[in-house]
Amino acid sequence: MKLSIYGKGCRKCEQLTANAREAAEALGLTVEIEKVTDMNAIIDKGVMRTPALGVDGEVVIEGKMASAAEIQALLEP
Repeated sequence: MKLSIYGKGCRKCEQLTANAREAAEALGLTVEIEKVTDMNAIIDKGVMRTPALGVDGEVVIEGKMASAAEIQALLEP
């Protein structure tokens, strides 16, 4: 599974990354976490508000720093 964090690398983006990692570990998932900081790539993906989280190429959270529990609910099979 690939998780993408969209944002410039601000504190909220870093926290979203940590929460995503925590959620994946809680579920025992092996994930690749990609940080997308290039604004053109972020806009091309359709993200208008950061931070945003993508799961396997689909943006699932935009414009907020989701908690580990919220992300875990999205990742559960």
